Amino acid sequence: MTITPESIRADWPTTKISGRRSGAWLVRYALEQLPVSHTFGIPGVHNTELYDELNKSERIDPVLVTHEGGGAFMADAISRTSDGRIGCMVIVPAAGATHAMSGIGEAYLDGIPLLVISGGTSTDSPFGYQLHELDQMQLVQAVTKARWRVERHEDVVPTIFAAYHTAVSGVPGPVFVELPYNVQLFQGPPGDVPQFQPPAPAPQPDTALIEQAADLLATANAPGLFVGWGAVDVAEDVARIAEMLGAPVSTTLQGLSAFPADHPLHTGMGFSAAAVPAARNAFQDVDALLAIGVRFGEIPTGSYGVRVPENLVHIDIDPAVLNRNYPAAVAIAADSRDAVPALRRALEARGVNHADRRERVATRIATDKDAWRTEWFAHKSDRVNPARFFTALRERLDRDAITVVDDGNHTFLAAEQFPVLQPRTFISPTDFNCMGYCVPAAIGAKLANPERQVAAIVGDGAFLMTCMEIVTASTRGVGVPFFVFYDGELSQISQGQEIPYNRKTCTVLGEIRLEGAALATGAHYVEIRNDDEIADGIDTALAISAKGQPVVVDVRIDYSKRTAFTQGVVKTVLKRFPLGDKFRFVGRALWRKVTG
Repeated sequence: MTITPESIRADWPTTKISGRRSGAWLVRYALEQLPVSHTFGIPGVHNTELYDELNKSERIDPVLVTHEGGGAFMADAISRTSDGRIGCMVIVPAAGATHAMSGIGEAYLDGIPLLVISGGTSTDSPFGYQLHELDQMQLVQAVTKARWRVERHEDVVPTIFAAYHTAVSGVPGPVFVELPYNVQLFQGPPGDVPQFQPPAPAPQPDTALIEQAADLLATANAPGLFVGWGAVDVAEDVARIAEMLGAPVSTTLQGLSAFPADHPLHTGMGFSAAAVPAARNAFQDVDALLAIGVRFGEIPTGSYGVRVPENLVHIDIDPAVLNRNYPAAVAIAADSRDAVPALRRALEARGVNHADRRERVATRIATDKDAWRTEWFAHKSDRVNPARFFTALRERLDRDAITVVDDGNHTFLAAEQFPVLQPRTFISPTDFNCMGYCVPAAIGAKLANPERQVAAIVGDGAFLMTCMEIVTASTRGVGVPFFVFYDGELSQISQGQEIPYNRKTCTVLGEIRLEGAALATGAHYVEIRNDDEIADGIDTALAISAKGQPVVVDVRIDYSKRTAFTQGVVKTVLKRFPLGDKFRFVGRALWRKVTG
């Protein structure tokens, strides 16, 4: 059943609030009933009353940001890295909403719950052309699950409760509530206010389908697992299933948090030609695949270059995902938190335990991983070797440390070189793929988890987009080290340009003085120029950030060795070109290489 403000008023128990209350007071009251710890945004004419109310709250901390886009990424990180809390924004209408839409869009495509509360123009004014007058419902329709404009005081609380339920139920995502200026500012009768009720449990998976899936997997000769963010809360059950089946486990980019990298059956991100050798080899002969919480999107499939067997068992909370890109022999529309334990129990009841296969698969994975690491360690230059950097960083971080990356070449280096060990400890922009995510998201993650280490890995181009948000970290005493991979280019795209074009058009950034960015934002500055400086540089950054000061770390990265992802995707995409265009691209690249 869909929860609406009307159904809440009709069906939920109520509390009598005497007198008249402002809409802003009612918003604060509603938010204090929800798992909201922080709000992010910038005060303006249309929400100052709400900010004044939030300032009175003993449960909610309103955070001033430098840009609403950064605030949206901070709120996103709250939802990704905390246990049940939801990220919340309080913004001005129009410009605040458009600034925030990059972060809202990221949450929408990545399936992350977000509660966005916006001011709105007055509904009681006889005049047109008000400041910020814009149809926000139409504006945000494409990037939200649902949206509401509240025009009566008695609708404020039930609307916010309905928005929260919508955001966290089914496929999670962002929701948008507009509170007009006059409703927010002036007092009115609140009516009988509903008492908050938690969301109802998701429908249980079809038992017959679970049994069918167990039969298919138990009798497979070479099963494999492919897990995404949708499996992030059932990592132990996934590991047990993999162990029983003796099956290799690959993840999506978001799903790196869903299976520990130090497990013997972990292979890496994806299993296409764009995956690391351990994954490519382990999945080469897979004849049955269990996919959990994945959409078979473009990135983890290496631009749809995977071979998916006919015996596909696909579990996802979104029915629209099932059979969309690859047909499933068994399609189970259910929450993985229900379906995966049920499948584990069904396999245990069958006595499944392929110990010999488990040992054989694990040995091959370990051999391939060792060879891959050796290959990368052997790569020499006068700059920083990415594999050596990520190895040193992992050795110095706690097991439950949260690592945040952005969109760029560093993202796939991290996916291939940095072991993620616990659930919800690696977050990244994925399907919306928005540059500028890392810096604010790392700040949000640290605000949500002040007792844990948070490390940010960001390319220089993405850093330039949101680096001024470090002011928020300095003001708040948020100690995060921002490891900026500096090579002076938008390297993921410039490398993609080199192969077909032998040109780098608009991807060379020029000289960036990161020390100036640190000085401008109140951060400490550390430089890592080569492999010899990696250990001391990381140690210094972690020690200073542990004292509550952000640190900008200038990592002079060596991008000359390409990731498996970049090499594989280029080859996969080129193979799909029409023959004539394929010859045109290859011929042009060769001619430009010869002529310069």
